Amino acid sequence: MAYHILICDDEKDIVSALKIYLSQEDYLLHTAGNGKEALEILEQQHIDLVLLDIMMPEMDGIETMTRLRKKTNIPVILLTAKSEDTDKILGLNLGADDYITKPFNPMELLARVRSQLRRYTQLGSADAADAGTTYQLGNLEIHDAEKIVLRDGEPVSLTPTEYAILLFLMRSPNRVYSPQQIYTAVRGELPYGAESTIAVHIRHLREKIEINPAEPRYLKAVWGQGYKMEG
Repeated sequence: MAYHILICDDEKDIVSALKIYLSQEDYLLHTAGNGKEALEILEQQHIDLVLLDIMMPEMDGIETMTRLRKKTNIPVILLTAKSEDTDKILGLNLGADDYITKPFNPMELLARVRSQLRRYTQLGSADAADAGTTYQLGNLEIHDAEKIVLRDGEPVSLTPTEYAILLFLMRSPNRVYSPQQIYTAVRGELPYGAESTIAVHIRHLREKIEINPAEPRYLKAVWGQGYKMEG
């Protein structure tokens, strides 16, 4: 299966470099110069992953991210400059799955793309080995064979990264995991930038599964140690 990847960046040199890096894999590549073009392509074409620049004319990555997440949960990797830390965190808060900083390391870029595609594929398919596996805490349920999350019987829409974090924690209720352990478990790589990245995903996840995110019932922080799920 060939995955369709959308590259959205207004810098032609960046787009050319990304196409060279990604051409090493069997990916079908699409390009857009701004968020408006990207959203039009997403309406017309099946896309499996988006590489999204933050600073763009006409419609930047932040507004694009907001509109995109109203329609789809496909993986999104932000393309950022080192000076864009605030926008980077905002993008993660809006539902981006990961980010990579310019200039790119080609091997790191490919690893992050593979990781997100693998997670997205697993989220959308049922593993026979896990058929029938259900995890429940209070009124929160994960039906892993169908990749469904329910709160009070109602479905909850999660990104692939959010789902992976929730599943990992719910498999071992009341056990505390550090951000580094969570990062490694859900990404399958060394915990680069674990503290800030996981904290943002946890906050976003709470907004979806908790009635009052400020006073979480399920997803608890343990000061100085990490996070756990409890009923």
